[in-house]
Amino acid sequence: MFSFRTTAIDEQLDKSLTAGRVGCFCTQNCWDTAKGRYLWDLFAERGVLETVFSPRDTELTPLTNHIEFDKESLAGLTAVVVEIQDTGSRWFNYTRDVFTLMNMLRDMECEAPSLYIVDHINPAGRIVEGTMPSGECEDFLPKIAHRHGLTLGELANLYYNEIGAKFALHIISALATESNKQLMPWTIAPCSDIPGLFTCDMYSGGGLWNSTNVTPGIGTARPYEYIGAPFVKTSRNEPVPVPEGVMMRPCSFTPATGLYEGKKCYGYQIMLEPGSEYHSLIHTLELMRYFRARYPEFSLGEGFERKLADPVLLGYILGRTDYSEMREHIKLEEQKWVRKAKKFILYEDQPYRVK
Repeated sequence: MFSFRTTAIDEQLDKSLTAGRVGCFCTQNCWDTAKGRYLWDLFAERGVLETVFSPRDTELTPLTNHIEFDKESLAGLTAVVVEIQDTGSRWFNYTRDVFTLMNMLRDMECEAPSLYIVDHINPAGRIVEGTMPSGECEDFLPKIAHRHGLTLGELANLYYNEIGAKFALHIISALATESNKQLMPWTIAPCSDIPGLFTCDMYSGGGLWNSTNVTPGIGTARPYEYIGAPFVKTSRNEPVPVPEGVMMRPCSFTPATGLYEGKKCYGYQIMLEPGSEYHSLIHTLELMRYFRARYPEFSLGEGFERKLADPVLLGYILGRTDYSEMREHIKLEEQKWVRKAKKFILYEDQPYRVK
């Protein structure tokens, strides 16, 4: 059973939420600006809060995080209420945790609690980038583009259909949430390495750097805007790829944590000109191909291929595919994804690709 609801979560009077055993699956983004409370406070006040599933570390703890749970912790619940802020890219940890949760609920069959998703606006907007997974890919990964252009509720709607789930799924409209009217979607950082306005525009491609030996500025104040490594050399004469509407400023930085903790790195700050629509994935692929040809030290890490999940794009990085073939492949895949995504849209605005 699926439903899309246009009133706020505290107005939902389902018995599972008012007289049952509720689990809250959430991050710091479940703050209700109108009531001055977190999601779990609502159910604690009702006396129905059974457990809270939340990130294992504090919200600004360096490095990425996960929400930990298992089937035993879900047993006996009447409802699981999810409220996180998705970032618009398919490799965001907390969204992947939601997909894992949905698989567990499917496997619980008739004993599964109802799932409620308190939806939020996508901070990366409706822009689409990249391809749907092909070949070997990461576990619990739906067939979505690298930058999907959907909200978490729409992603859940899609994944619910993909896995053939039978548990009750209810999406609470982002337009019913007062916080979405009062705060921009990046005001409360979705996680420690997604700190601000431009991060999500960089993350759809920049997230791939985490599976290489070039850091995307993890451990600095501007992750995914900065990229570099101790072996990178910068100068005015370096023919580093620079797309239209983008500036690449040579820079240096010393991460406070991560791969190069305490080590001086050299690289670039990616700066977007006002009004430009940045295709982060294509630019990242160009930079990786350039770094691979320029620096013998550059390497792709274990799991990179499964994360990228596209042999044509991998072939481009490795120099086996030219730019025009890679670009045409992405164009066709983006068109396919937009057509597929429209079947699961819950709001008036539509996903679109950068031309």
